[in-house]
Amino acid sequence: MSTLTKQQIQSAAAALYRAEQQKQQISPITQGFPDMDMDDAYAIQSDWVQQKISAGDELIGYKVGLTSRVMQRAMKIDTPDFGVLLKSMYFPDNSTITHADFTDPRIEVELAFVLKKELSGDKLGIDDVLDATDYIVPALELIAARSYRVDPETGYTRTVMDTISDNAANAGIIVSDEHFSPQDLDLRWCGALLYRNDVIEESGLAAAVLDHPANGICWLAKRFAPHGIALQPGQILLSGSFTAPVILEPGDVIRADYGPLGEINCRFS
Repeated sequence: MSTLTKQQIQSAAAALYRAEQQKQQISPITQGFPDMDMDDAYAIQSDWVQQKISAGDELIGYKVGLTSRVMQRAMKIDTPDFGVLLKSMYFPDNSTITHADFTDPRIEVELAFVLKKELSGDKLGIDDVLDATDYIVPALELIAARSYRVDPETGYTRTVMDTISDNAANAGIIVSDEHFSPQDLDLRWCGALLYRNDVIEESGLAAAVLDHPANGICWLAKRFAPHGIALQPGQILLSGSFTAPVILEPGDVIRADYGPLGEINCRFS
């Protein structure tokens, strides 16, 4: 049950919106509202997204986060979270991205599912997700913290409620040109090597996402089902990272080598 008033939710969302526009981080929301709960956090996220859409942006999909046990332990939570993907966040392979456009940017390795038919319900399994998927595409998630991870003045560390409020820290998605049928892949064993400036920083297998990346999509559909929301054809769904985030600096060149699934390359100017 929500603990914040509608005005407090709108005020928090507006602060995050301004932080992104002004490229200046703000204090964690929970520092001002220590008793806020997950309903509050998603309400703030939703209001933030609506401000973006009202300004001309467009919903293109969703991201699932905190799917690995190591990240859940780090954030002191036992469930994934989700955020919204918007058209302004989309970058094709080989993009040059302006580092200064993002606050505290980092990058993670994922697999994205693009749907060919509606997906909804609270009793879905892996086969249902695969049957509804048009294709799998390698993708990198660009994350950013619009609120400080650690407030420089107080030393306060933001919580998972702050992350959820902040659109689950999503800021962008860099997408491969290569598309693959989900029926042709053993998705648990799909993996990638993540290089920054020709130095390997992270590697991982997609099984780290809830034992199968399609389980991330199952979780999302089930999370939306009580609200009457279905995942729609054409939507891009990031199933969850299977590497730790890598901090980005201006001038960094990123290469994600997915082996038989190809590569993603991008540069941060």
